[in-house]
Amino acid sequence: MTSGLKEFKVLIIVGPTAVGKTELALQVAEALHGEIVSADSRQVYRYMDIGTAKPTIAELDRVPHHFIDMRDPDQYYSAGEYGREARQCIAGLLEQGIPPVVVGGSGFYIQALVDGLFAPKLSDIEVKEMWRQRIRNEGVEAVFRILEQVDPLTAARLHPNDTQRVVRALEVYDLAGMPVSAFRKGEETPAEFTPVFVGLNRDREALYRRIESRVDAMLQAGLLYEVQVLRERGWGPELNALKTVGYQEVFAHFTGAMTYDEMVERIKINSRRYAKRQLTWFRRDVRIHWIDLDVTETGMVVENVLYLLHV
Repeated sequence: MTSGLKEFKVLIIVGPTAVGKTELALQVAEALHGEIVSADSRQVYRYMDIGTAKPTIAELDRVPHHFIDMRDPDQYYSAGEYGREARQCIAGLLEQGIPPVVVGGSGFYIQALVDGLFAPKLSDIEVKEMWRQRIRNEGVEAVFRILEQVDPLTAARLHPNDTQRVVRALEVYDLAGMPVSAFRKGEETPAEFTPVFVGLNRDREALYRRIESRVDAMLQAGLLYEVQVLRERGWGPELNALKTVGYQEVFAHFTGAMTYDEMVERIKINSRRYAKRQLTWFRRDVRIHWIDLDVTETGMVVENVLYLLHV
């Protein structure tokens, strides 16, 4: 990033799925005459529109967006890549005098952007379990060959049967987009801009109702057809991009593993669990200014955010 940007404050809006981040980001970006930098690890993928609650054409017309539709689902895009490219994007906007508004619920993307990634701190239980499952399904030798391809230096010092360290090395690679052998102790490079965090939340039951309404709306909008198109393109549930709530359950329904009603209920349950994990992640960050959307008047939310950005 270009030096001399520390004086610039960059708004970062976070919170759980379905809480209302998109609309607030649009309103704030319009008030600032700015542009939106998405921090959503699934909206970067093409053809995944309904299931990711991607901004609509009308919303994209209201405010320019970045990091939407950047990759096909079979093209991996890591938090590390996002962090580096999003910093470059933000630097470019600031140099043009355009205020960026970062918005998203992907904790690793936000961490990569603001604080950088430090291998010992990288961990995601779902990624770890995914590699353990692949060892169970494909065998340790097959998974070790993957490690040899993405991180030959680490593979050279590990025995294939040291599955704990093999899984750990692959977990770091997935999250950072670079091999664990490329990290050096203490290598954390924070962004040069000054982040201003705003977290959105609602009463739990209110949030859950919004989540369930969103799931119903996605199904009505054609989520099953969207997944069918993905299948026809040759993309299946084994892809990292499609290991996503909403898509996994529909794929399971298509194979006969779930009835339609079971699929709907499972999407809602897993969406609520995802929201809970997001809140757990963000509540650890003491820098976040939380706004309760249940008790804050709609007209005051934007004013409060703009105040935080300018104090």
